Amino acid sequence: MSLFWRIFLLNAAVLLVAMLLLLLGPVTVSTPVLFTEAMIMIGGLAAMLVANAVLLRVGLAPLKRLTRAMTTTDLLRPGPRPAVTGHGGIADLIETFNSMLDRLEAERGDSAARALTAQEDERRRVAQELHDEVGQTLTAVLLELKRVADHAPAPVRDELRQVQETTRGSLDEIRRIARRLRPGDLEQLGLISALKALTTEISGHSDLTVRRRFDPDLPELGEEAELVVYRVAQEAITNTARHASARNLELALTRTDDGVRLRIRDDGRGLGAATEGAGIRGMRERALLVGAELVVGPGPEGGTEVRLHVPTGSR
Repeated sequence: MSLFWRIFLLNAAVLLVAMLLLLLGPVTVSTPVLFTEAMIMIGGLAAMLVANAVLLRVGLAPLKRLTRAMTTTDLLRPGPRPAVTGHGGIADLIETFNSMLDRLEAERGDSAARALTAQEDERRRVAQELHDEVGQTLTAVLLELKRVADHAPAPVRDELRQVQETTRGSLDEIRRIARRLRPGDLEQLGLISALKALTTEISGHSDLTVRRRFDPDLPELGEEAELVVYRVAQEAITNTARHASARNLELALTRTDDGVRLRIRDDGRGLGAATEGAGIRGMRERALLVGAELVVGPGPEGGTEVRLHVPTGSR
């Protein structure tokens, strides 16, 4: 039965009961209306309105739950679907909404996967060009500077040495950027070695004191899942170093009953009332690609804590 007919029949039932009470009851209406008769009519009208309101509230309660679900649904934070309750059109509406959410999440997952794959390919290309083109050019410049400095007079030689150091520093920075764009350690040495290299690099370029803990018997993850864990750790650690004003950071990669958990915790100023930026939303999108669960919030002793749970069998 459609929602229209349900509401119509509810109101019709209330009016029918009121008419039967008026026809079969002892109540009569005089002309002019007596005070007691007016009070009885007003009381009857009030009873009709209350009964109508109660019946409509009960009948439309599933719609209220559906409205709440519509206003709180976030495709980056999948949650339970609204229960398909009610009758007729209401149940059909809730079921259609759930189907729409399933379709939107699937389409968003596919588009996010394509976008992130293209992003990784572009990072790999840029890193390769930095390493092969710019890196080799700067290396040649360093060799040429050394050759010129060896044959230059003493005052000029000192200046050339300074230029050499500046060029060498630029070359190191380019190599560091290339490593961040393309985690070669992840491809060649594995996830734990890549995370160790990442934390070592961060602690060497900031005032952060990093503590690391890795379980020795971690289950094997797929290539895509390992990349998600690495990128989430990279984003979380970078955010801590840039924005948290933290002094200590803890990274732990541990085994769970059904997968692996990454936990990154700092003692910085925390998220506060700030809205999630593109970095955290990107972390959520990556987590969804491999069916992982990401939680970002305050730590038990302040600061910020990032937890990523990756189930076994992720790609």
